[in-house]
Formats: sequence, C-alpha cells, structure tokens
Amino acid sequence: MSELANITVCDARGMITLRGDLSSKALIKVVKVVTGQGMPNSGQAHVDGARGVAWMSPDEVLVMVPYGDVAASLGAIDKALADTHYLAVDVSDARAVFRVAGVDAREVLARLCPVDLHADSFGVGQFRRTRMAQIAAAFWCHETGFDVICFRSVAEYAERLLRNAAQADPVGALD
Repeated sequence: MSELANITVCDARGMITLRGDLSSKALIKVVKVVTGQGMPNSGQAHVDGARGVAWMSPDEVLVMVPYGDVAASLGAIDKALADTHYLAVDVSDARAVFRVAGVDAREVLARLCPVDLHADSFGVGQFRRTRMAQIAAAFWCHETGFDVICFRSVAEYAERLLRNAAQADPVGALD
C-alpha cells in the first residue's frame, strides 16, 4: 500500500466571511486592497499564498489574509463599506485548513467528496463547497493539490478522513 498524497494541517489562516452586493464597486475595491486579488466568479478562488478570496454564494465571499492581519482587514472593510449594507465577520478560529498535495491528491478528495475532480472538470483556481464524508467542507485547486477548509469542531475527524483516504493504492478512476 502506498500513500496517495501528503496531508498537512496548515497554520492558522485569517478568514473573513464577507456578505453584500458582490457587484458593488466599493466591495470589489476593498477586497482587492485587502487581498491583492480580484473578485472571483462563481465556483472560483483567487489565492496567492496567505491572501485570497473565494466565491461562497451569490452574496458571499471568503476573504483570506494572514492570521495577524484580520483586525486591520476588518477595519479596512468596515471603513470602505460604511455606507452600504454588508456583513463582515472574523471566522478564522472557527475554521481548520488542510493541504492535500501530491500526484494523486485528486483521488484522495474524490474518495470523500461528491465532486467530479477529473482535471478536465476541476482545474487550478476552481472552488467548491460540498460534503466531505459526513461534514461540510470547501476546497480549491492549486498547482500542487488542494486546500480544504472545514469547521474546527470537526477538524480531527476531517484529518482522519483525509489520512485514511490517502493510505491506499490508486484505483485510477480519474485518469
């Protein structure tokens, strides 16, 4: 039996749930200022290192910043959107992040999530909210694999799921 992918528990990441009119020029501008990234389309994530933004729903994005920058980022959002209807909440401590990396990272997630993860269907920069076995999770694809987010309350279970799914021979379903 081989290990299909490396599973890493990531360091704390700053995460802000931002809800509002995603077409608002003020909201688009502050997301760019805080993350350095443009507003993603449905099913997309724009992430560069610790900074990024992921589309969560028609009126919600997940803003990612270094953990220590959350308060300043919330301040910038509050100032920029003061005259609009919005919600910005620090959810950093409520989330856990895992990295699934390696040549068979897709197969590991495909064993746990009801998502077509073939490279022709799910590429770099794509983002999905879904279920991972029995828990809510979200993930995006990057050059080396995937980053997976779940609630911290189920992080131990999620880590066990990922490690178990990675400990098997590949079946080649995504080839």
